[in-house]
Amino acid sequence: MSVKNFDPQTIPATPVSVTPSAIDHFRKQLQKDQSARAVRLSVKESGCTGFMYVIDLVPELNQNDLRQTLDDGVELLIDRGSLNIVNGTQIDLVTEGVNRQLRFLNPNAKDHCGCGESFSVN
Repeated sequence: MSVKNFDPQTIPATPVSVTPSAIDHFRKQLQKDQSARAVRLSVKESGCTGFMYVIDLVPELNQNDLRQTLDDGVELLIDRGSLNIVNGTQIDLVTEGVNRQLRFLNPNAKDHCGCGESFSVN
C-alpha cells in the first residue's frame, strides 16, 4: 500500500471535475439567485464519519478560494482549506426516480456513513 501526499504547491489546473448535468444545475441555480456570482465548494466537520460537502452560491471570490471556470461560464470556487480533501473529486447531478441530487465521487474518501451525509478521509 502506498500513501499519496498532497502538495499544495502543485495544485492541478482543474482539481475538481464537474459533469455537464451538474454544471447545468449550477447555472440554473445561479440564474435564480441574482446576487450570486459563483458556486463555492468546501467541506466542514460533520456527521458520524467526519466531513460533509458544502455547496454555497456566493456573490464574490474569497481570498482563500481557488477559482475554476467551468463550461457555460460557471465559476466554481474551491476553498483552499478543503482542497486536500476534495482534490480529484467529480461532482455529478444524478436522477433517481423523481429525485435529483449532487453526488461527489471523491477518491480521497475512505468511508461513508450509512445515510450518505458524511465521509472520512483517514
